[in-house]
Amino acid sequence: MSKFKNEDEEREFWATHDSTEYVEWKKAKRVVLPELKPSLKTISLRLPESMLEELKLLAHKKDVPYQSLLKIFLSERIREELKTH
Repeated sequence: MSKFKNEDEEREFWATHDSTEYVEWKKAKRVVLPELKPSLKTISLRLPESMLEELKLLAHKKDVPYQSLLKIFLSERIREELKTH
């Protein structure tokens, strides 16, 4: 594996090469980066009004913003689905 001139060149390399040929993943260790903020992307989501009102009601009872509660619900369900598949 060579040194890359820039991120675009590195990105192109990894898009066409298998990392198992270069990295011994069994020896890899998980790294925690507590100061790293996740990238966020704004999306538009259409919900039935009744569902949105119910979400807002639940969020109010938990004293959290409804968008935060929605992210929590999605995160929990995604984690659950990934465990079962």
